[in-house]
Amino acid sequence: MSVVYKEDQEDWQTVCLKYLLFVFNFLFWVGGAAVLGVGVWTLVEKSDYLSLLASSTFAVSAYILILAGSLVVVTGFLGCCAVIREQRSCLSTYFFCLLFIFLIELVAGVLAYVYYQRLSEELKQHLNETMTENYAQPGKEAITSAVDRLQQDFKCCGSNNSQDWLQSVYISSVHAEHRVVPDSCCKTITPHCGKRDHPSNIYKVEGGCITKLEQFLADHLLIIGAVGIGVACLQICGMVFTCCLYRRIKADPY
Repeated sequence: MSVVYKEDQEDWQTVCLKYLLFVFNFLFWVGGAAVLGVGVWTLVEKSDYLSLLASSTFAVSAYILILAGSLVVVTGFLGCCAVIREQRSCLSTYFFCLLFIFLIELVAGVLAYVYYQRLSEELKQHLNETMTENYAQPGKEAITSAVDRLQQDFKCCGSNNSQDWLQSVYISSVHAEHRVVPDSCCKTITPHCGKRDHPSNIYKVEGGCITKLEQFLADHLLIIGAVGIGVACLQICGMVFTCCLYRRIKADPY
């Protein structure tokens, strides 16, 4: 009787582990969708601003999340198959897939955190130079479009203030046609509205566009880091459940 009872107990434990893995797979899919969504959202929402950054760390973090989220979809199906078939080979493959995705998401989270720490310094060093030297210059159409969108979206003018534009290559050239700021600084854009830099005509925001862009990117980086590390921690539970189920399933005789 004791042997039968022990076997029944082990069967119940195995069934419980299988259900736990099914629940985990559901949460895993939800987390994967969140990871993929955050990655795509980061690149699509205000993607023009990436051309204003000196490094590609921000974009790399987003691409890593997109890769991880895509892998989650495939791995989730593999996990369901592994639980249903109760084969050690499937479970071990599933475990290593979880481990691989865990490492990818952890890297994305760490990159986002590290970049967050030096974001302010990078913007202060490079944004003003990028705006004043590249705006409306041949071959710099992407930067020009990004600057125009930045100033309109965040209702700002210049990297620190509107006076920064007085040092720009564009404003100093004949192409500016006596403008003192680009037309995108204007509250209501009309042809040549940048000739007048009165507060009633253009945006005069304390801290300029640097403050606005820094806050925007910082919010995105915090979300990237939180989602990446959060889902990575969730996968630790999945790896533990997988190991426990792997130990309880007998090895295939063939």
